[in-house]
Amino acid sequence: MKAAALTAYKRRFPLVTLARAIGVLVSALVLTWNVHYRGGLAILSENKDLIFNVDELLNKFAQPSVDDSSPEKFHEKNLSAKMLAMLAYKSVSGTKIFKKRVHLVLQFLALILSLIGLYAAWKFHIDKGIDNFYSLHSWLGLACLFLFVCQWIIGFTTFLYPASSRNRRSVVLPWHVFFGIFIYALAISTAATGILEKLTFLQSNNVISRYSAEALLANVLGVLIVVLGGVVVLATITPTKGKNEMVRGETE
Repeated sequence: MKAAALTAYKRRFPLVTLARAIGVLVSALVLTWNVHYRGGLAILSENKDLIFNVDELLNKFAQPSVDDSSPEKFHEKNLSAKMLAMLAYKSVSGTKIFKKRVHLVLQFLALILSLIGLYAAWKFHIDKGIDNFYSLHSWLGLACLFLFVCQWIIGFTTFLYPASSRNRRSVVLPWHVFFGIFIYALAISTAATGILEKLTFLQSNNVISRYSAEALLANVLGVLIVVLGGVVVLATITPTKGKNEMVRGETE
């Protein structure tokens, strides 16, 4: 009954579409913050702040922003690519094996972008003589990246190549789903603490005021990221068919 009610609710309320819409809005706000307020983006530049902004764009493309006086802001994980990957089974049409490939490719893309973002943040800190990995934000980011790498490797070897036995896949699947959601929630937390850290540095150095347009944009961005996380998780756990059929289909 619960599964049927959730499915009926999903048909009435398009969660995947809502998640995509919020994701687009979040991406637009990230670009606005980095380009309009923080000066732009660059991988190689004499202005080291522009290099650091790349971390923000890639690791949230997603989501919040970074810059100069922000000594830590490490890796927030590519929430948009991660979101699309998590929802692949709900939104992509085709065979089961095709959906698996789309899921893994999108996850791999999110991983690569996260690593580029990490490099940009690390390079910024080295060039500026700033310590690395001392804040809660950076620790959450490192944990998120480590778990993400493990999740991707286990998912690839268990469900795609060389695919494990059906028995083993049925055992691994619930844990794979759990850790996928957990890692995404960790990415949301990393992004939120990153925004808080960023604003703290900007405001404590009198770069912006507490009630400035930029501060308002950052707070709205943080709220939207948390809302996006909730919508994505709800869309992920909402069944599209009967429970037994879903589990059987995922392990094939």
